[in-house]
Parts: sequence; C-alpha cells; structure tokens
Amino acid sequence: MSCSISRLQEALARFDVNRVRGEFPVLSRRMGKHPLTFLDSGASAQKPLAVIERINRYYSEEHANIHRGVYRLSEQATLAYEHARERIARFLNAPETREVIFTRGATESVNLVAATWGRANLRAGDEILLTGMEHHANIVPWQMVAEQTGAVIRVVPVTPAGELDLDAFRSLLSPRTKFFGCVHVSNALGTINPVETLVREAKAVGATVLIDGAQAVAHFVPDVQAIGCDFYVFSGHKLFGPTGIGVLWGRADLLNAMPPYQGGGDMIKKVDFDGTTYREIPERFEAGTPHISGAIGLGVAADYFAALQPAAHAYEDALLEYAVEKLTAIPGLRLVGTAQRKVAVCSFLLGDIHPHDVGTMLDADGIAVRTGHHCAMPLMKTLGIPGTVRASMAFYNTTEDIDRLAVSLERIRKMF
Repeated sequence: MSCSISRLQEALARFDVNRVRGEFPVLSRRMGKHPLTFLDSGASAQKPLAVIERINRYYSEEHANIHRGVYRLSEQATLAYEHARERIARFLNAPETREVIFTRGATESVNLVAATWGRANLRAGDEILLTGMEHHANIVPWQMVAEQTGAVIRVVPVTPAGELDLDAFRSLLSPRTKFFGCVHVSNALGTINPVETLVREAKAVGATVLIDGAQAVAHFVPDVQAIGCDFYVFSGHKLFGPTGIGVLWGRADLLNAMPPYQGGGDMIKKVDFDGTTYREIPERFEAGTPHISGAIGLGVAADYFAALQPAAHAYEDALLEYAVEKLTAIPGLRLVGTAQRKVAVCSFLLGDIHPHDVGTMLDADGIAVRTGHHCAMPLMKTLGIPGTVRASMAFYNTTEDIDRLAVSLERIRKMF
C-alpha cells in the first residue's frame, strides 16, 4: 500500500467526504455523458445547502433594508446582517467585531486600503514591498498609488520551487519600507507562505502589513491575532459563500484614522452643505445599501467551514499527496510549484501541449480545471512559462476525481 493511500484511509476515518458531497447539489450534475469533476475551487468554491437555503430564507421571509427602518422586518434583517459580522469576527479571531468591514470581495478590500491608507500615508521615496507571487489584485492598486504618491515598489523574488526567497526578503526590508503586502496562499501554486514570520520582520522596520487571504480561507481558518498583520482580506465566494461579498479586517485604530472610501448613506453622522461628519467603523466604510444577503450567506459559510476543521484540512492534505503521486506518474507531466508547504493545488504542464488545449479537452470528459496565468502574470514570467493547468481541490473532492483527471490526461497525452 502506498503512503498516500495509507494517509487517505486515516483521514477518511475522521472525515466522511461522501456525506459532505451530498451537501453540495451541483456536484451531482452530469456534463453530457460524464459526471462533473469539479477541480476549480481556487477560482470559486461551490456552495453547500446550508448557505443556499439561508439566502433563500432571507429573500423569502426576511428581506428589508437595514439600519434605517424602525419596523420589525427591518430590525430582523439588521440583526441577521450584524450577526454575520459577529460570525466573521469569530472566524478570523478578530479582537473586535467592528473591525470587520463588508466589501464586494478581496479585490475591493485591497483597493480600499490602497486608496485610503495608501494615499494618506505614502510619500515620495517610501517603499511598497510586494512578493513575486501576488495576484494582480494586490499589485495593480499599489502601482496606482505609487504613481500618485511617488512611492517605489520593491518585489520579493520567488524560487524555482515556488517559495519566497526569505534572504532576499530580509535584504529588501529597511526603514523606507512603509508597506508590505503578501498573499497568504498562492492562488497559482498553492504555496503557503510563512506569514507570521514575514509580518513580524516587516513590522520590525515599521511597515504596515496587509495579508491577502483569498486562497487561504478555503483551506484553513486564519487567526489574525496570531498572524499579527494590520489588514487581512478575503472573498466570500472562495469560502463556499456567495459572490459579490468579501471582507476587509483591519486594526480599529488604523481603520478609524483612514478617510472614507465612498460617500453616501449610512456612513455619515451629519450632512450639511457646509461640511459632513463621518461615522466610525464599520459603517464608515459601508456606504449605501450593502449586500445584505451576501453577508448573511457568508456568515453561514464561515461557520460551516470552521465546523469541518481540522478533519477536512487533514483530508485535503492526504488528497493532495495522492494527486501528486498520480500526476507525476504521467510521462511528460511537470508539476509547477513544489513548495514544502502547500494547500491542495496542483499546477502543471503536459509536455508541449498548450494549457488552454489541455483544459478544453479535459472539459470534454466533464473535468473542470483552470488554465492560463491565473492573474499572476509576473509569477509566470519569473517561472519562464505562459501559464499552467491548475487543478484546485477542496474537501468535497475524492480520489475518484483525481483518477478521472489522470485517465483523461493520459488520453490527451497520447493524442499528441
């Protein structure tokens, strides 16, 4: 018996993957004559019945605008929305519930910090330190701020194995480093970065730190107090929740010192043509009618996911080991990203076949993967490749999913 099979059997003794799969309706679909094999959770995770039914109940029985109404239905909707904030604060181990800001997603969360904290605090000659494995959403907003303020962007290089060069990171730190932005888990490679160490060392030179947790929250529960960062962001749809909702967590003192990102209803104390006064957090950054159902659904998703831990994460680790064993046995297949610490993501190339062609042919067998640069073009440039095929797994995937992927890849390989 192989080591990966042994680990899977041990993990399955504590985690009933078939029961969990039954809670995700879409996984029972067929794509033509094939069962759906969904291996693209890194792009957007599927939704359990608990989330779907809670959103349906909100729209069926509870919908009203929040915070402003004095009638009972509005008060019930407001309580449900604010309860979701409490759930997210608990999920992140946030010191205060008011530090949780609801946004449209991780992208808007980063843009909010860049446009408010960045413009207010960065000056010409200051340095913004990013890593070479960042998603575009944690690069472009800082480029925009750098252009506006005169700050300079520095980049931590990535090793051929897909890990950050920690010696280079330390050499780049200086009193000029005013901001450090780092992905918790690489969306393109699955690498888990040592964020606690990175944060501690960046803050030692006085940097403000943002961690992009968009990929991390689908695999393990983060602890912002243990990480020690100033900001942490993620998207709801990665955490088995709705699209169009996300979170910015930030330290209360920093958030309250930042200028508003948008103006409008609910973020003001008083409006007059002579001047306007703003509310404190969280309302300060939630102008207008928010995505009420999205926040409620996200709160349920966070609780659902946390309740499956740590057994689900251990199962994913074992499934990753099984997938690596299966894929590396295919002649001509090369894994891209072989970090020692990874989540259940396998990026790879199959001979000289273009990743898009591989993805299209896999789809003919009902297998959904992501292909391309994964919104990480600088990383692909560093690795010297145009893109990869990415199979990103979740706790609802099975060995049968991996076996179907391997069989299909063998078929494709033999066609070329």
